Amino acid sequence: MTRPPLIIDVHGHYTTAPAALGDWRNLQIKALTDPSVIADPNSLHISDDELRDSISLNQLAKMKERGSDLTIFSPRASFMAHHIGDFQTSSTWAAICNELCARVAQLFPDNFIGAAMLPQSPGAEPASCIPELERCVKDYGCVGINLNPDPSGGHWTSPPLTDRAWYPIYEKMAEYDIPAMIHVSTSCNDCFHTTGAHYLNADTTAFMQCLSGDLFKDFPTLKFLIPHGGGAVPYHWGRFRGLAQEMKKPLLEDHLLNNIFFDTCVYHQPGIDLLTKVIPVDNILFASEMIGAVRGIDPQTGHYYDDTKRYIAATPNLTEAQRHQVFEGNARRVFPRMDAALKAKGL
Repeated sequence: MTRPPLIIDVHGHYTTAPAALGDWRNLQIKALTDPSVIADPNSLHISDDELRDSISLNQLAKMKERGSDLTIFSPRASFMAHHIGDFQTSSTWAAICNELCARVAQLFPDNFIGAAMLPQSPGAEPASCIPELERCVKDYGCVGINLNPDPSGGHWTSPPLTDRAWYPIYEKMAEYDIPAMIHVSTSCNDCFHTTGAHYLNADTTAFMQCLSGDLFKDFPTLKFLIPHGGGAVPYHWGRFRGLAQEMKKPLLEDHLLNNIFFDTCVYHQPGIDLLTKVIPVDNILFASEMIGAVRGIDPQTGHYYDDTKRYIAATPNLTEAQRHQVFEGNARRVFPRMDAALKAKGL
């Protein structure tokens, strides 16, 4: 008998970290302009019990309530804030946040597995992030990374993702066989609300950057996960197909869909129905971003907006075998290090 699928959520952030983390970050930011303030990483003390409480009363409780099994867990996206300070600022902050996520994964090994943020900084070469990437994979067992295509925080001063400046990170991703979730952080541009505009703009922009270039000819095994259902991509699939045709690119199935995947952080049934009708099932991975940008209850349904498992279960566009792919199979294929960790547990 075929077992039920594992419900693997590929998009989770540590949004419920103990308050001490935010307090230390505020101290670090203050130290940038006040020489009398010292932000020593060794002064931050968060106990295992505090970590347990922050998870068991929040993410883990909702995972059990909603029936999900494993979450790929990374630092809070809006907290990455790569535009603050310089590379050293980001390096210290990334190390702290990645360690906390690794500790959560150690405390709850059956429920969480780590993914890392990078110490990106506007104007810094992407290659400067490699030591932290290596540390997180080798020491913490991280199975993926979050890659911010706009560390300026909404001003888009970095080159497109197809630029060779990013290649050192891609080479390391290929070496370790890890994917990158393309995820921006806080917007410091008043034109772009962080979660309602900047995130979705970035998802769409990242896809179009890849469409315009030929990145995957150089990196045929590279994998990008575009979150939040791909931003505008599924809704405007015909536009992107037409633009690719005008640019004399191959069909999108050949040009991009061996390398680009989309998650299900779409918070209503019609959105999931559209996603699963337009995008091939092989390119869709289950995710909820819980506890994340939208935390309330939908008055039309009586359920949490981010309880995305319900939408996958209800969509008429998937067979049971395809739901298995979305919930488990595709995640294991896109995150081979996670697949290996599960196999080591007999799963």
